[in-house]
Amino acid sequence: MSSPISAYERNLDRNAANYEPLSPLSLLRRAARVYPDYPAIVHGPVRRTWAETYARCRRLGSALRSRGIGRNDTISILASNIPALYEAHFGIPMAGGVLNTINTRLDAAAVAFIIDHAESKMLLVSRDFLPLAQQALDIAANRPPLIVIEEEGASRSCWYEQFIAGGDPEFAWKGPEDEWQAISLSYTSGTTGNPKGVVTNHRGAYLNALGNTLAWSMPMHPVYLWTLPMFHCNGWCFPWTLAALAGTSVCMRKVSAKGIFDAIADDKVNHFCAAPTVLAFILSARPEEKRRLAHPVRVMTAGASPPAAVLEAMTKDGFDLTHVYGLTEVYGPVVVCAWKDRWNALPLDDQARLKARQGVPYQVLEDLTVMDPKTMTPVPADGETMGEVMMRGNVVMAGYFKNAAATGEAFAGGWFHTGDLGVLHPDGYVQLKDRSKDIIISGGENISSIEVEEVLYRHPAVLEAAVVARPDPVWGETPCAFITLRPGASATAQEIIAFCRANLAHFKCPKAVVFGELPKTSTGKIQKFELRKRTTDIVQPAA
Repeated sequence: MSSPISAYERNLDRNAANYEPLSPLSLLRRAARVYPDYPAIVHGPVRRTWAETYARCRRLGSALRSRGIGRNDTISILASNIPALYEAHFGIPMAGGVLNTINTRLDAAAVAFIIDHAESKMLLVSRDFLPLAQQALDIAANRPPLIVIEEEGASRSCWYEQFIAGGDPEFAWKGPEDEWQAISLSYTSGTTGNPKGVVTNHRGAYLNALGNTLAWSMPMHPVYLWTLPMFHCNGWCFPWTLAALAGTSVCMRKVSAKGIFDAIADDKVNHFCAAPTVLAFILSARPEEKRRLAHPVRVMTAGASPPAAVLEAMTKDGFDLTHVYGLTEVYGPVVVCAWKDRWNALPLDDQARLKARQGVPYQVLEDLTVMDPKTMTPVPADGETMGEVMMRGNVVMAGYFKNAAATGEAFAGGWFHTGDLGVLHPDGYVQLKDRSKDIIISGGENISSIEVEEVLYRHPAVLEAAVVARPDPVWGETPCAFITLRPGASATAQEIIAFCRANLAHFKCPKAVVFGELPKTSTGKIQKFELRKRTTDIVQPAA
């Protein structure tokens, strides 16, 4: 027999009065409605209010629709952090399209692969990346129409400006029919093979945009500096977060220490996001580049585990750091090292050690744990037993675009497998120990490259450090350290190794040290796969 229908299920259906699919587009509409005259965009001489920004986004949506763009049509954009890229985060989904922001550091072949794989219907490109776009289109099988964006404020007419000028500033856009509808397609920076396309939806984007405000305790009307590339995980959802808070986006085409200090002083920036490598060059800024912090500046950092020494130094310089962790597959950051008041009484180095942990789930992430990936059982919360970090919830991607096998593998067992190895502390905080591919196995012992890097960063001469496995005929592999020294500092390989031996178990210490600049991605991540290639050229250990 069928169960009787409950009174809670009778005549209590969804309707236009009580339900609308979640979408971050509604956050822009509200910002323009409630704070129309508040500043939304700052970019050199360009100043725009929320009312003006909303009208421009509607023009873009209308212009795209008039070109035949509709639901699930992919629009790619290749641009640095300029207002047009911010507008694309709203205007493209207003037309029903899917936003595909392309990493500007990729080569033409990789860009061509994305344009083909994404089935792009149109390509927007800023003039500085036009040669790259044209090279990519020469290779690609797909040849979408090209819209060129000139720098805002340029004397010549901008093709992008002409394009949106034909759009309706009162465009009656509609939100998604289903909140599961795709809003963006972001490609991972694959180190081997082709990158994977991560599909995210309106629901997750809306939730994580609000999750940022909660995790960072952001006030209304923050002044946010775009040091984080907007092409990276849709700027960690911050284009939509800033609409929720009617904040101000201070755009920055090229990140520099001087530019950051100038924006803080001149534009009153009080929030920005940065990879640890950006923190490093802020700390190493020349005296003439620095300016006094006249107001509190809050920094959200992720991308790799920030060394405790870097966190400590930034705090001493007056920056308030929040450490987060996430991936493209989860809309950016979804884990935060939530600070506890009692930790303020601890010595600064102990505070930095605690802050270096990845932490606990955002309010919008359903669950976070560390498991044995083979048995799918949680590891003990002892801070020592390593397993794979796993997540589940509404801010996990829908899956990989046109890649059912990779999607199934990522979601095996009902959890999203991050590929990161970590431990679970007794207080429930997660701490990364390595990527699964970066663990060094020496003589049967597992060595965390992150643990070795933490020690290296404590050396006063070290600006940046990365540790990878180097083949060894006796031990199988041993740690090899690649180091960038601070300007004006000096150290020998023997001194570095001796420092490590004084602070680590000897089997964990580097057997070779190489000095020089470290290869990085456009988002500031050190490319360890490139460093691993270089270890084959090291003939003798340094010690």
